[in-house]
Amino acid sequence: MTAMDATSTHGVRANSHVLEESLRKSHGATLPVAMPVTFSALDGYELGGVLHTLSNSVAPSCTVVFNCGGGIPAIRYSGVASYLASNGIPVLTYDYRGVGMSCPEQLRGFAATVEDWSELDCSGAIAWMRNRFPRSEIVGMSHSVGAMLFGGTTNSFELSKLIFIGAHTGYFGDYGRFYRIPMAVLWHVFMPMLTHAFGYFPGRALHLGEDIPAGVALQWASRRTPELRSHLQGTESERTKNLLLRYKEIHAPTYALSFADDAFATLKGGQRLLSMYSGVAASQKILAPASVGLRNIGHFGFFRRSNGPTLWPLLLPFLRSEPNFDIPLPGQYAI
Repeated sequence: MTAMDATSTHGVRANSHVLEESLRKSHGATLPVAMPVTFSALDGYELGGVLHTLSNSVAPSCTVVFNCGGGIPAIRYSGVASYLASNGIPVLTYDYRGVGMSCPEQLRGFAATVEDWSELDCSGAIAWMRNRFPRSEIVGMSHSVGAMLFGGTTNSFELSKLIFIGAHTGYFGDYGRFYRIPMAVLWHVFMPMLTHAFGYFPGRALHLGEDIPAGVALQWASRRTPELRSHLQGTESERTKNLLLRYKEIHAPTYALSFADDAFATLKGGQRLLSMYSGVAASQKILAPASVGLRNIGHFGFFRRSNGPTLWPLLLPFLRSEPNFDIPLPGQYAI
C-alpha cells in the first residue's frame, strides 16, 4: 500500500480507441458495462466498488476480485477490468476503507489498519463476488502491495487462482538501488511526520495518489525489517500473527508477472512476496519491455490503456486454464 503506488496517470487515455475498436470487433455491439456497487466488509463497514461485466453475462465460468495498489483508487484499473469483462470475465474493483469510494467524510481520526484491509475488506469483496456469481470460479488479482491482502483473508478457499502484477511487500531494501534511500526517507521520516500533523497521510496534496488513513500510514512507517511482523501489543498483535499464519493455508496456482524496468517490484521483492505464500505453486515471469515492443513499462505501465492491446492478453491463458500454461510444484518458482 505504498503511496508511491499512485503516480500520475499521464497517457492513460492515449490510444484508448485502439482498445475499444478491438473490443467491438471481438464482441460486436456488446461492450462491457461498469456498474457502481456497494457491499459490506465483514464488520459491516460499507465499501464502494465497480463491477465490470458484459450486460448479457449470466453465469461466467471465471470472475476476478481485484486488489488495488496502496493509495491507488479502484477507478485507475478500469481499463484492464473492462478488457477482461469484454472477454467474458467479470471483474470487481473496489476501494479499501479510507480510500476513494470507501472513504468517510472525515478521514482525520478514522480508524483503519492493514489488517482491516485484508481480513475485513478483501474478505468482504470475495464474499460479495461469491454471492453474485455462486457457480463461478473466483480469481484473486492484484497490483503491487495489494498482493499481500489476499493472504490474510478468512475465505481464501474461495480463490481458485491468484495473479500478482508488479507485486512486492513494500520493503525499501528490495527497491532498485537509486530508490532505496529516497523511499526510506519518505516512508520513515516524512510519512509519520505528515500523518501526525494531518491526522492522515495527505497523498493527494503531495500528488502521491489518494490520502491514506493514519493507522495504515503509521504501520507502513514503522516497518524496519524485511519480514512482516506486528509492532503492536495485546489482542492486535495476536490478530496480526493469526493473519500472517493464514498465508500458508493458500494453495492456489499463482501467476506473478513483473517487469525488468520496475524499480519497486524487483525480482528480489517479488520473490519475497511469493515466499510469504509458501503453499502456492507460482510461475514468476519477468518481462523486458523490449521483448514486447515497448520502450518502458515500469511499476504502472501495465495498466495504461495505450499498452493494453500488447499486455492485457497475457492474462487470458492463465485465467482460462489453457493447457500450455505451465505451473511448477507448490513452493517452487518458474522464471
